[in-house]
This record gives sequence, C-alpha cells and structure tokens, in this order.
Amino acid sequence: MKRFSTLVPTSAERPRAARARAPLALAIPALLAVAFLLLPLIGILVRTSWGELGAHLTSPGTTQALRLSLVVSLWALGLSLLLGVPLAWLLARVDFPGKAFIRSLVLLPMVLPPTVGGVALLLAFGRRGLLGPWLENTFGITLPFHTSGAVLAATFVAMPFLVISLEGALGGLRPRYEETAASLGASPIRVFFTVTMPMVAPGLVAGAALTWARALGEFGATITFAGNLPGTTQTLPLQVYLLLQEQPEAATSVSLLLLVIAMLVLVALRGRWTGTPSDRAQHAPRPADEPAPVTAAHPADPEPLVPETLWPLHAEVTGFTRLTLDAEPGTTIAVVGANGAGKSTLLRALLGLTPRAHATVHLGDTDVTSRPPHRRGVAWVPQDGALFPHMTASANTAYGLRANGVPRADARREAQQWLDRLGVGHLARRKPGQVSGGQAQRVALARALAARPRLLLLDEPLAALDQTTRAHVRHTLRRHLDGFGGVCLIVTHDPVEAVSLADRVLVLEDGRSLQDAPPAEVARHPRSPWVARMLGRNAWPGTTTAEGLELDGGGRLVIADSLPAGTEALAIIAPEAVSVYRDKPGGSPRNVWPGTVREITTSGSRLRVLITSDRAPDLVAEITPQAAADLGLADGTAVWTSVKATEVTTVAL
Repeated sequence: MKRFSTLVPTSAERPRAARARAPLALAIPALLAVAFLLLPLIGILVRTSWGELGAHLTSPGTTQALRLSLVVSLWALGLSLLLGVPLAWLLARVDFPGKAFIRSLVLLPMVLPPTVGGVALLLAFGRRGLLGPWLENTFGITLPFHTSGAVLAATFVAMPFLVISLEGALGGLRPRYEETAASLGASPIRVFFTVTMPMVAPGLVAGAALTWARALGEFGATITFAGNLPGTTQTLPLQVYLLLQEQPEAATSVSLLLLVIAMLVLVALRGRWTGTPSDRAQHAPRPADEPAPVTAAHPADPEPLVPETLWPLHAEVTGFTRLTLDAEPGTTIAVVGANGAGKSTLLRALLGLTPRAHATVHLGDTDVTSRPPHRRGVAWVPQDGALFPHMTASANTAYGLRANGVPRADARREAQQWLDRLGVGHLARRKPGQVSGGQAQRVALARALAARPRLLLLDEPLAALDQTTRAHVRHTLRRHLDGFGGVCLIVTHDPVEAVSLADRVLVLEDGRSLQDAPPAEVARHPRSPWVARMLGRNAWPGTTTAEGLELDGGGRLVIADSLPAGTEALAIIAPEAVSVYRDKPGGSPRNVWPGTVREITTSGSRLRVLITSDRAPDLVAEITPQAAADLGLADGTAVWTSVKATEVTTVAL
C-alpha cells in the first residue's frame, strides 16, 4: 500500500518572501528623512575631539553633573514607578467617567514644550504657586532651585513613557489569568504582584528604561523650574548648555556621552521587550505528549480521594442566564448548548465575574453571594488552562494553596502529590511553554483541585486535545471527580464527554434551561435541535396535526407517535434509520423525498451522507462504504430517501 505524506519545508528550507520594491517617489523622501535624522549624529562624531575625550569626561564639573544626573534620573524613575504603575493599571482595566481626559493628561507632557512644563511646575509648586506657599509654611519644603525640584521636573516629563508602555502591555494581557488566580483564592493585591506584574514585565522594563533615559536627558523643565546651580540642579544636559558657550569641544564630548547612553537603551529594547510572556507562549510550538514514567513515586492510576467535606450547590441565576440549579455533593453536570446560549455567562456568574448575570450561590450552608471571587471557594479552569507562564508546574499547582495561607513547604509537597495523581509529577519543574497541551490541561486540573474548592468549573477542558490524549485525560478526570466533595460543572460540545463524565446534562438555549436530565435521557429524548445534532441525530422542529408533523421549514412528516394536535414538537430521526436509493422506492415507507448528495464524511466504519431537498429539511443518512459504492454516491448525485413513520421519535417542546 502506498502512503502519501505532505512535506512541510522547515524555516531554513522555505524560500524567502519576495521583498516589495519601494516606488521611487517614496524611496527618495524616505532616504532624505534618514539623512536628516542621521546627519546631526554624524556631526557629533565628526566634531568630537577624540584625543581629549577622556579629559573632558573626567573633569570635575562633568563628573559632578553626571553624578547628579544619575541621582535625579533614578529618583524620577522611582517616583514614576510608584505613581505611574497604578495609573497605567487604572487606565487599562477600569472604565470610569473622564477616562479619555485622564489619558490625554498623561500624554500632555510628551507634546508640551519642556519650558512650558517648567513654567507650569513653577506656577504650581513655586514659592508663589498654588501649593508652594503651603509646602514651605507647613513642611519647610522648597522645590525650586533644589535637587528635589530637578527630580520633580524630570518625573513630570518622563513618567508618561512608563504609563503608556505599561498600559499597552496591560491591555494586551487577557484577564483570564487574573480571573483564574482570583478563583484559586488570591486577593486582588496578590494577583497584581504575583500574576499581573510578572506577566507584563517586558512592558514594565521597556517603560522604565525609556523613563530613565528621558529623565537623564531632561533640560527645559529643569532649568525653568529648578534652575542651573552646580552641584544642586546642574545635570548633564545643563552642563552641555554651559560648556557650549565656553568650551565647545567639551560640550561635544559630553553630548557624545548622552548620545551613547540613549542609543544603548534603544538597542537594548529593540525587539527584546515586546509582547507579554503569554503572547510568546501562545505562539511557541508545544512539545508532543509523552507518557508519564510509571514508578512507585508516580503511580499511573492512583486511587481516587475520599472527600473530607461535602458541599451541595444551590444557585439562582438571573439576568441573561436565568435558571435555578440544585446539585448534591459529587455531582458532575455537563452544560451544553449552541454558541451564545449562556454557558460561559453561567460559569462567570457563579464566579461573580460578569455584570450580564447575577447568581445567588449557596455552597453547603454558606451563602457566598456577596463574597468577592477570591473568597467564594469556586475554582475555574478555562479552556486553555490559563497556566501562569512565568511559573513552573509545581508553582502553578501550589498557587491556590499559598494564596490560602498554606506554608510554602507544605504547599509544594501537596502540589507534587496532586501532579503525581494526574500523571504529570515528572513535569513539576517545567514551565507551561515546555509541556504539551494534554500535560498542561492536567496541570491546570491539578492546580484547581489542589486549591480545595467547594465548586469546580471547567470550561471545555479537553477541547484543544487530540483524540488519544483526550481519552486519557478524560479517564483521569473521571476518577478524580469521583473523589471530589463538591459539585463540578463542565461546559462541553462533545457528546462523549457529556455521557462519560457527567451525571446530569444541562441544556441551555437563549440563557434559559431547556433540559436538565441524566445523559441517557437527553440522548434518547433531546429537547433541543442543537443537542440532537450534536448527538448525530436529525432534528426537525414542527407542529403536530392529525396527519403528522407540519415542519417549520415546510413539508410534512408522517409519524407514529400520538401527540395532541397543535403541540410544538421536535422530530428525532437517527441517521441509520434513513434509507437511500437511486430510484424512487416502492412499498410501505410513507416519508419519501428526492434529494441531492452534498457531502460524504467518515464516521468510524460507516459513512455519513448529507442530502439536501426542496421538499424536506437537510437530512443525514448513515450507510456502509459498500452500500455507497453500490449506489455510486458522490457529491451532486441525485438520490431518493425514505424514513419509516415508526423510526421517528417526537419530543414535545
């Protein structure tokens, strides 16, 4: 048997993409712009007295100004971090009246002439300014003509670089990481310092470097507000201004020093501090799944835990999603429905994370409705796991334990036990980018279970896995849900997951509960066309009459079930109950339609044939490959279909 494979060239083998050639009308102005920016820098290099460079840079006045510049710029950086980081977070994460005005206020020093900024500072903090007299009389603080004034001026013009850079990084960080951390029991402050800040560290570093460089080179606001006093406010840029009048060669040497510092900062930032760790991890290829080593320390199939405490659930959800949910401890509920049915809204309402719906939640005898997300005892596993990319698997798993006050050593030991139970204990020291998708999902599950939640919410936890890995993780999940003392809700689009993992299936449609029953009952009598199709059935809604079912899309279906006339019902037809012919059949079938084959797909050892007709809704038939060959079926083939009345199941809606 011949095997065909598609060869994908590696990056080294791929031909380079043809580079676009710039039109001459654009190339010439662009080159002139480059020359315009480059010539002044070349002028400094050409006019520098290289033989006297060392003497110029080590002169007492220059070294004194350099020390003062470093002190002022570092203090300005510290103030910018202290004030700018909270401001950046506020602008990125909170909607409030006047937000556009505040952002414009942040940008203003970047476009304001520095001397005008100095005048503004003088009128605000000078001895005759708005706050100057009060500061002097109350605290004895005089900012103008003092080093603190130089710090204030540098902070005023440099802090916007930090705020804008960090706001962009925070805006690119998807909130699910912080929400997941909150669901594990971490307070907002803990989330900010242990998750948010480490994940936006590239943006923070870039903003801090630009802020420091801008503060180091500040001139206009400083000389206007703080003066030009040697040893007190005379920084390097002010020193250049004085030297230019008396010693032009020395001024050129000091200018070269400032130019080199600025270029070093820009070169260090070039492409290195762009994006967030989550972005890099998302685009990095994950390694393939590998089996866990089976040892005594890492059992492949450990016994499920016996729950110490039982937590029944009672929830009343209002808003977009409207339902009442009651479940006994140890119950697993599969939540299914079409996109937009309200599944994610339900989970977020139970977490207290959405304004679209409000949930009154009782876990056991405790009403957690008014509690913030980190104090509810509700753990959430998003679809991609949302593992913190800057932490190892062990640190991820121990995060909820540490957030709930467990000592570090005990948290690490318990985290290792949970990783061992789920077969990923050998990955404890790896970071999320170093493990496969299936392994990451097991680590995320271990993290949620280790946090000792009272309610566990899983949002399509197996959707991103291949079939083999999904089966293994499903088996592992089932065993550990058997030992869970609370209630688990699993959002899924996979009927196999719903049947194999859940004790109940909750069907949502337009935010309301359409059906809440055991999986077998939902499979036999689905009340939603979407669920019926998810289970592989044909589902035709209509209204019953004395002759059968008048279909919503037109046409009539003869049925054997007797429902009262005028009942809105759903006709369920199994694909294997549909017969396919090339010619119009005779005999007893009463539901016969002509149609056209539109698609043939494989389903295990059988074929599923989609047939369209102008006399009936789309119909899926399931036949053997031999039958398809005998009929000569292909896309566009004209066929006849028939369904016996006794093969149609009707469900009242």
